[in-house]
Amino acid sequence: MAIATQKEKLKQQEESRDFFCVVSDAFRLFARRSSMVLGSAWAFAGAILIVVVWALTGPVFHYSDTWLLIINTVTTIVTFLMVFLIQNTQDRDAKAAHLKLDEVIRALKGARNELIDLEKLADEDLTSLERQFERVRKKAERNGNHPGRMRRANRAERASKGKGV
Repeated sequence: MAIATQKEKLKQQEESRDFFCVVSDAFRLFARRSSMVLGSAWAFAGAILIVVVWALTGPVFHYSDTWLLIINTVTTIVTFLMVFLIQNTQDRDAKAAHLKLDEVIRALKGARNELIDLEKLADEDLTSLERQFERVRKKAERNGNHPGRMRRANRAERASKGKGV
């Protein structure tokens, strides 16, 4: 009985979704699928093929203004549309990465929970936090805890052991 009630509620929520929500979901799915297809090596090869065919037809059309206009128009339209697809996909990926990092920060015992949602801070606050982490890094270097130095020392130690020194 409870399952039937839940199904009814979900159906009502689905029906009550406004037009913009439906369009947003459709665009999200379209953008994700398009980025997967258009980001492939096959799509790149197809684009190269189109340009080669266009270039080879130049002598047929006597390199006319119309011939030039075709490639200019097509590339402009494709570029304009791809900007929106790429931006949507990158925004979603960045948001997912931020949420994952926020969860890691929240879950770690010694982590500062203030670092959650840093992307929402003002530029001045981010600059201040950046300076703070720079001071922590410099302090670690002064105390001999510089990670780069440790890797070089370990490599040198391994190299000397390999030579029998």
